[in-house]
Amino acid sequence: MSAEPKTVQTANAPAAIGPYSQAVTYGGLVFLSGQLGINPATGVIPEDFAAQAAQALANVRAVVEAAGSDLSRVLSVDVFLIDMGRFAEFNQIYSTFFTAHKPARAAVAVAALPREAQVEVRVVAALA
Repeated sequence: MSAEPKTVQTANAPAAIGPYSQAVTYGGLVFLSGQLGINPATGVIPEDFAAQAAQALANVRAVVEAAGSDLSRVLSVDVFLIDMGRFAEFNQIYSTFFTAHKPARAAVAVAALPREAQVEVRVVAALA
């Protein structure tokens, strides 16, 4: 276990769009910054909600894996939605990423997200 926080950076997820890291590891845990549905190869965020949700979760997976963990070690998930009417649709997409493993989770309606995104996801995971 590292005595100092360590930043995580991967090209497989979008670069941070502000003064923060994609994730930080400390004390056997990895703390992810919120991930939007930005395609890391193009920098584009799709207009379609389902595509954004799937890409945000793929970005979460990429950062968790870059930290040395995986989705089966995610402890908690925070979901931010600009339209809570999309909750059921998000759950369908989410369940394809978290199948047997069901982390603790919160879903919160927000007024707006960066880059006019419709969904943002952040997680805390245990390191392998």
